[in-house]
Amino acid sequence: MQISYNWLKNYLNVDIETDKVSKILTDIGLEVGGIEEVQSIKGGLEGLVVGEVLTCEKHPNADKLSKTTVNIGGEEALSIVCGAPNVAAGQKVVVATVGTVLYSGDESFTIKKGKIRGEASLGMICAEDEIGVGSSHDGIMVLPADVEAGTLAKDYFNVETDILIEIDLTPNRVDGSSHYGVARDLAAYLKSNGDEAELKLPSVEDFKVDNNDFKVDVAVENTEACPRYAGLTISGVEVKDSPDWLRNKLTAIGLAPINNIVDVTNFVLHELGQPLHAFDGDEIKGNKVIVKTLADKSKFTTLDEVERELSDKDLMICNAEEGMCIAGVFGGIKSGVKENTTKIFLESAYFNPVSVRKTAKRHTLSTDASFRFERGIDPNITVFALKRAALLIQEVAGGTISSDITDIYPEPIKNFEVVVTWRNINRLIGKELSQETIKTIVTSLEMDILKEDDKGMLLSIPPYRVDVQREVDVIEDILRIYGYNNIEIPAEVHSTLVYSDKPDDHKVKNIIANQLTAQGFNEIMNNSLTKPSFYEKLEKYPEKNVVALFNPLSNDLGGMRQTLIMGGLESIVHNVNRKNGDLKLFEFGNCYYLNPEGEKGSLDKYNEEHHLGVFLSGNMIGSNWNAQAREVSFADMRAVVGQIISRLNLPESMLAENEVENDIFIEGVSVSTKNKIHLVDYGIVNPELGKNFGLKETVYFAEFNWDNLLKIAGRQTLIYKEISKFPEVSRDLALLVDKSVTYGQIKAIAQKTEKKLLKSVSLFDIYEGEKLGADKKSYAVNFILQDENKTLTDKQIDKIMSNMIRNFEKEVNAQLR
Repeated sequence: MQISYNWLKNYLNVDIETDKVSKILTDIGLEVGGIEEVQSIKGGLEGLVVGEVLTCEKHPNADKLSKTTVNIGGEEALSIVCGAPNVAAGQKVVVATVGTVLYSGDESFTIKKGKIRGEASLGMICAEDEIGVGSSHDGIMVLPADVEAGTLAKDYFNVETDILIEIDLTPNRVDGSSHYGVARDLAAYLKSNGDEAELKLPSVEDFKVDNNDFKVDVAVENTEACPRYAGLTISGVEVKDSPDWLRNKLTAIGLAPINNIVDVTNFVLHELGQPLHAFDGDEIKGNKVIVKTLADKSKFTTLDEVERELSDKDLMICNAEEGMCIAGVFGGIKSGVKENTTKIFLESAYFNPVSVRKTAKRHTLSTDASFRFERGIDPNITVFALKRAALLIQEVAGGTISSDITDIYPEPIKNFEVVVTWRNINRLIGKELSQETIKTIVTSLEMDILKEDDKGMLLSIPPYRVDVQREVDVIEDILRIYGYNNIEIPAEVHSTLVYSDKPDDHKVKNIIANQLTAQGFNEIMNNSLTKPSFYEKLEKYPEKNVVALFNPLSNDLGGMRQTLIMGGLESIVHNVNRKNGDLKLFEFGNCYYLNPEGEKGSLDKYNEEHHLGVFLSGNMIGSNWNAQAREVSFADMRAVVGQIISRLNLPESMLAENEVENDIFIEGVSVSTKNKIHLVDYGIVNPELGKNFGLKETVYFAEFNWDNLLKIAGRQTLIYKEISKFPEVSRDLALLVDKSVTYGQIKAIAQKTEKKLLKSVSLFDIYEGEKLGADKKSYAVNFILQDENKTLTDKQIDKIMSNMIRNFEKEVNAQLR
């Protein structure tokens, strides 16, 4: 955002060096990105002078050139060759002398002494577009006869030198998106530091309604999207170029003047932060302005001559028959001010920020108006800005105010009320400020003190401060105006040593990340913002539990993710579409949940967890000269999960496994502690979910609750014991069971059958198919047996396995495959 220092001083009676202003603004949160000296006309018209054409003859060697002599106030007249058809003796003209630099956009060229078709030329007689004072190139610029030769062009055209301050405005500080807003913050700082700083708004006391000759009826059908709408009419205006003072103000901040009416609306926008729009009165059919939405897929052509397809959620400013403007975003090509416009309807409104934001993003439009509306402007300045603009239009375009002000504001937006305590102010700032200093700062920021006692204050905060709605926000405002640099660093730091049995999260993450990367995994990082539509039909993660954003950047970023699987599937699709289908991916990230039945306004409605997601797809081993490619299997994912759990020193004896029953997986396992603390779900991703992303490949996914995992890992003591001298024995069984049977039941039966020698039970594959039967599935289960005192015999092993098989058959009707 560009701020003109000359313009800024219209609202603040100060004269401070710009370097100091830059430092102050940066200290109070309006970070200055750069300072530049500029002129109202690029180059400042240096080297340009008014001259009088003494003689003008046809060039002897060129039909379309003239040979002239020009008096520029010096001892000798200059010989200049000119190609303009309108040059003539006796004219007063603008001459660029030798060495002058002329600018055309970002390009420049220097006037040099030379010969043109054999005749000497010691300068250039200029057209208005060549020196930046107009757009005409029909011929040279001819000045009034009474202008004295030798007058410097910069004096004749009132070129102003200004200091341009570039402010890197953060999204939350829309209150600083105008010259008055910046002056207000600067004044607050100066007052808090004991300097004189009188902040003054431009006067609108001269505003009056001249007649009611042009009345326009206004109706607001959608008061949610348009809480406040004001307007008036002006008749008898003359559309022309703006006067120098107005052109200079706009060009100083990089805006191109258009015409006097439009220039006034742009001026007030950058002066007060209130966007305005002027409609050609003759285009308001039926003399009605209706604020409403139009039918879905309606066509509308905007000022850039692009025909756009509207949504039924786009708020429009309409006349009795058709749309005229996309509210708060962009005007229409038909209703704008034209050269022959003689009467206007002037609009000043407060539009719902979310509505404007969605519309602007929907149509990929970003304007100065939408930038401010979608961040939340001041609803209380609407009518003041309307009066200010009306008076300026009368000043530069003439005309009479031909209607009373219409101001539709059914439910006025209230101030925010916030309680702040002296104790919390001093505690968070880290320094004890006097109560008088604090009160000076808050009042200079236009916060009213409603109540005050020995504990603190009740403040009324104007609604344009959308970023100040909590006690900590007020304290931050107090601190930035007081000055971060004014908080002394103490000589001693007092700290409490806190012991926690929870291991270092960063360190443990690195351990697991290094383990996974050593196995060929790549880490991915996806946006926490996601499409709420991903959760529309899910039971495991229903859409009602999505934490929705009040002001989303787009529909694709409208909510916070509940799970890492959506971002991972998008990453997999991205890679598969680029012929990279053999994937091993992992991601650490936060997931967010909303309890829709929680108390409104309470943080208890929200929950945040840290998760680890692991993805496998394609081939686990690629083909090479001595081996064939092997696709990823359930056993591979189980191994990865087991290695992570083992690396965190979680013994199998404390874990319980059950079959996952949700719509994320078609087959999967859920692991928790025996006291029901959930750790991880893993399995085969439901193909129906993959289809939503255009994914045909089989994906294996595991999602760890990292918070729970870390908490449990922190409680484990690593115990070393001698490795048994006697070998383990591994046996596998493929069990055909009913679909209702869970892996947890199988494991429990096995552990009950052999309590002494059975060391572990693990599921390494699940299979369903037509050959098994519609209600059947196959579990491939591994059993580890070991006697730590002697080697097991085949007879012992066979007896144990026979007992297990018999109990499987008896209790869950299992069959060996």
